[in-house]
Amino acid sequence: MKIVIIGASGTIGKAVNTELAQRHEIIEVGSSSGAHQADMSDIAQVRALFQRIGKVDAVVVTAGKLHFGPLAEFTPEQFQVGLNSKLMGQVNVALVAQEYLNDGGSITLTSGIVADQPIRYGTAASMTNSAVEGFVRGAAVELARGLRINVVSPTVLTESLDAYGAFFHGFEPAPASRVALAYSRSVEGVQTGQVYKVW
Repeated sequence: MKIVIIGASGTIGKAVNTELAQRHEIIEVGSSSGAHQADMSDIAQVRALFQRIGKVDAVVVTAGKLHFGPLAEFTPEQFQVGLNSKLMGQVNVALVAQEYLNDGGSITLTSGIVADQPIRYGTAASMTNSAVEGFVRGAAVELARGLRINVVSPTVLTESLDAYGAFFHGFEPAPASRVALAYSRSVEGVQTGQVYKVW
């Protein structure tokens, strides 16, 4: 298969690449690195990206920014960070990708454990991740030509504990290599509308 990984330079993206590149052709996309660059919050850039790449068999998104902070101090602009990037960025990719996927192709997006297990300072993350999962469930029943869409919901990564561990006391981390298996199951499996929880 020919698979696009958006967010390929991130910790999860690299692990997904390592897993899938054993069996498939990978096209790496980043915001400022990789074979191709695009800001997924700008649908015009997403359209230009797929026009350059052409037809593919699967699209995986492991990118998306969020703001963490105390709810009492949150501003609408800080909520908008996640809404523009992790939510609408991934929605933009899905909207465009359906036009470029071969019949039976798949889209795999990323949410996160805080959609189900809220943490202090993570209100925006809980909101955004829940919205991504809602989009996937809704889109799954409408995609045509046998196209599939799923979402992976990882816990905090073992590799990210130095940066995010303080937010996730009491949570069991997972290595990126284990998280990558859920993306493999989405891409290489048959299910649609699923939330693959790695926690």
